[in-house]
Amino acid sequence: MLSLKKGRYEVRFAMTAADIRAAQELRTLAFRGTPDAEIDADAFDARCEHVLVEETRTGTLVCCFRFLPIAGGREISSSYSAQYYELSGLEDFAGPMVEMGRFCIHPAYRDPDILRVAWGAMTAYVDEQGVEMLFGCSSFHGTDTSEYLDAFAVLKHRHLAPKRWLPKVKAPSVFRFAQKLRRKPDAKKAMLKMPPLLRTYLIMGGWVSDHAVVDRHMNTLHVFTGLEINAIPSARKRLLRAGAA
Repeated sequence: MLSLKKGRYEVRFAMTAADIRAAQELRTLAFRGTPDAEIDADAFDARCEHVLVEETRTGTLVCCFRFLPIAGGREISSSYSAQYYELSGLEDFAGPMVEMGRFCIHPAYRDPDILRVAWGAMTAYVDEQGVEMLFGCSSFHGTDTSEYLDAFAVLKHRHLAPKRWLPKVKAPSVFRFAQKLRRKPDAKKAMLKMPPLLRTYLIMGGWVSDHAVVDRHMNTLHVFTGLEINAIPSARKRLLRAGAA
């Protein structure tokens, strides 16, 4: 059972329908910009384990995400990401996998410790379950590709998936940044525009698809992101496990 306390925050699994509803309401606020929008909920919520990061003193939900465990690549077609990416290359991945999705932080909270605590919880879960790959969709806010050209150029030059795992195009609307971009990226601008979750994946050795899906329903651009646990540098693993202790 996931339970972790660090400083001002504690992490736990959702246990009740009310917990899951609270996560959906935070997602609605974070992704749609207002709590009055149509609630962010889908059929995958019933299949997933939901992780809540709460401020200990007030009980405020400040971050949430969900896990979908799958036995290996042969089951990857049942994932959320498979709706948007053709993932047949990953069907040969033999080890246990977890799709991490709907990650969001309350827009009123800017504390970097929230992300650290969230990654500590992910690390504890990965170690406990023997997970060999963490994957999901990493989102940029909005659908204007021109705002993120340096970030996409960095992804093209440094972080594309190995050919054997590379997702193929499936969604009707995509930005093929690996084909289209010829610019030399400004690394500083790129990092400023890179979503914090994706930035953390990349620091650990994560990789991405060669195209971004234009998701107008969620008002995001997202890239498929994979992280092979055995490929994480040893020093980074030690830091992650210290955060999970």
